[in-house]
Amino acid sequence: MKILVINCGSSSLKYQLINPETEEVFAKGLCERIGIDGSKMEYEVIAKDFEKKLETPMPSHKEALELVISHLTDKEIGVIASVDEVDAIGHRVVHGGEEFAQSVLVNEAVLKAIEVNNDLAPLHNPANLMGIRTCMELMPGKKNVAVFDTAFHQTMKPEAFIYPLPYEDYKELKVRKYGFHGTSHLYVSGIMREIMGNPEHSKIIVCHLGNGASITAVKDGKSVDTSMGLTPLQGLMMGTRCGDIDPAAVLFVKNKRGLTDAQMDERMNKKSGILGLFGKSSDCRDMENAVKEGDERAILAESVSMHRLRSYIGAYAAVMGGVDAICFTGGIGENSSMTREKALNGLEFLGVELDKEINSVRKKGNVKLSKESSKVLVYKIPTNEELVIARDTFRLAKQFIQ
Repeated sequence: MKILVINCGSSSLKYQLINPETEEVFAKGLCERIGIDGSKMEYEVIAKDFEKKLETPMPSHKEALELVISHLTDKEIGVIASVDEVDAIGHRVVHGGEEFAQSVLVNEAVLKAIEVNNDLAPLHNPANLMGIRTCMELMPGKKNVAVFDTAFHQTMKPEAFIYPLPYEDYKELKVRKYGFHGTSHLYVSGIMREIMGNPEHSKIIVCHLGNGASITAVKDGKSVDTSMGLTPLQGLMMGTRCGDIDPAAVLFVKNKRGLTDAQMDERMNKKSGILGLFGKSSDCRDMENAVKEGDERAILAESVSMHRLRSYIGAYAAVMGGVDAICFTGGIGENSSMTREKALNGLEFLGVELDKEINSVRKKGNVKLSKESSKVLVYKIPTNEELVIARDTFRLAKQFIQ
């Protein structure tokens, strides 16, 4: 069984060829700077410990995908004889709006419905669509499945997703909280429930912390609240995104500085967060190193970030009436022991006891970070969004696979 997983960004294409039943990854890689000078590709065959990097022009996603296919089917370094061996293709789609509460087989109606949500995710959805259409063109006859970042959060109740704006803004414009990183929150909370012995009732908080960051309250396996909103700008402070701020502050800064809507949008999405406060980098590792050197702006950026993360953990424990487990995932969540320790500092009243010694040592896989006496389990669980996409694709397409 071979599922090709595609994740198209505006100028990038990530790919993996996976067996969803055994979880084996045959090949994976990345095409970057598509449509920009200096386009480059990475290709890796895990079993052979083989890696290749090359720079070659890729004017569009079509050329990028053609390059991916030519590598996968190459006589020397390929992992399949031809694209006939690809059973189905799974696509990450960022915004499914209210139309999609689960993954779907792609047809023209689905493509149109995704397109309707382009306004809600202008950076992502058009690129995701381009990836699907390109696969349909280059591999005709193959089943394509769309897996939505927003789908897992469609179990939220109106009390969690409605914004207190005039009601017609929700009914007519679909302005509401949608949430993102759904495949990651689904996967990590699922692994946590397995570790707990699949209890009927569970209260889990998942912290997906990377350059983009979100936190989700998962009660009995369902998302009941999440930090990102209509767009991925709401919620936690991130690498370059501001997260929660007073909406009036947006208008105040925009007017005082004479900025256009697009400039203000860029200020909040690309110039804020760690980069905005620290000033030298948006990378959490650079900030942590600067904190150790006593950089005041780095110390400020980190303390604001941790205060907000801690606040959300406390809020979600309140929303669920307690918490059984707190999980950390994503590039920062999995690798930054300092982030995990500082985020949980002061949460002892909830019954959280972090084993600082275990937390400070880097280990691969799922790692228990709480003390035996802790009432709340704390775990580091590496996310695997590609596997979720591959499994959903297999589940929906298997009846059509020979």
